[in-house]
Amino acid sequence: MENYLQKLNPTLREYFSILSEDFPEFLLEYINTPAMQKQDKISISCGTYYSEMFDTEFWYSSLEHSIAVALIIWHFTKDKKQTLSGLFHDISTPVFKHCIDFMNGDHETQESTEDLTKTLILKSDEIMTLLKRDGIDIDEVADYHIYPIADNDTPMLSADRLEYTLSNGLGAVKKVWDLDEVKEIYSNIEVFEKENGILEMGFTDIELANKFVEKMSELSIYYMDDKRRFSMQFLADIMKIMSENNLITINDLYNMSEEEVVKKIEKCDLFNISECFKLWRNACNVKTSSSQVADVYSTNIKAKKRYINPLVQTNNGLFRINEISQEANNSINKCMEYDFDRYLYIDFNFDNKEKAKSLSLSKK
Repeated sequence: MENYLQKLNPTLREYFSILSEDFPEFLLEYINTPAMQKQDKISISCGTYYSEMFDTEFWYSSLEHSIAVALIIWHFTKDKKQTLSGLFHDISTPVFKHCIDFMNGDHETQESTEDLTKTLILKSDEIMTLLKRDGIDIDEVADYHIYPIADNDTPMLSADRLEYTLSNGLGAVKKVWDLDEVKEIYSNIEVFEKENGILEMGFTDIELANKFVEKMSELSIYYMDDKRRFSMQFLADIMKIMSENNLITINDLYNMSEEEVVKKIEKCDLFNISECFKLWRNACNVKTSSSQVADVYSTNIKAKKRYINPLVQTNNGLFRINEISQEANNSINKCMEYDFDRYLYIDFNFDNKEKAKSLSLSKK
């Protein structure tokens, strides 16, 4: 445990200790399996880590996200099976994360890669040996959706949504708060049982709930803004072209590190990909237009609207925050009303104009 925690930067080490005062020892052997360690080479940033357009303050891997989700679940449940389901929930995350959902045409739900979770656990002899030793059936840990604290339907608060909101806001995506604020928010969260008997996390203080929703909305808009949508589709199209030309395989996306894939892109002379990628890496912004722009790579695409409308415990009972706070309602509406009605482009293009044209038209 000490070796693993020591390799984390001080911010993440303290962040993990906020999520759970005790680091459950049983997680360590699972974390150290090759199947989980692959996730340490994939950023949660969906590839945006590699461009100057974005304000990422530190590398935050898919493995670190998964561990943090597991720690939240452990903190609230002390249940080993639920905690492991949280650890495994992103084991099928490929290079550039949700960009591959964009490549699969799943840009609005971003769930196309989740079906492989059980398959990849089954393929890991190390994980299967540990599960057998611990007397755990794979179906008890392969689908975290069965545990409402781990995951539930939007707009409820779950360990997964809570974690990426907290860590992304620490600077993994965009800094909107510090560790003291994270601790203040986290310590105010409790598990409530709703009338339907389903457990759900929520707040006991309306002002902290308001603060959480305000920052969540700011992050949610950042997840789907013009720069990010353009970048995710751009990377998705690069992966598609390279895959169609046998320069990379789908299997590579699940087994190579992001650094290895980036090096492949940088060496790819096909259709001017390497030069376009270089220009994207050094770009500061994207341009917008109300109509299709000729002779450049452009896209007009929607994205998943991520938002949370948490429960708040009051003297009069449990309510969704938007039911009792106009401030929170405004924050949520600001996120939900974000529109995608514009073309996004940078002044470069793939050499093959027919390829570029077909990619661009497919985004309408």
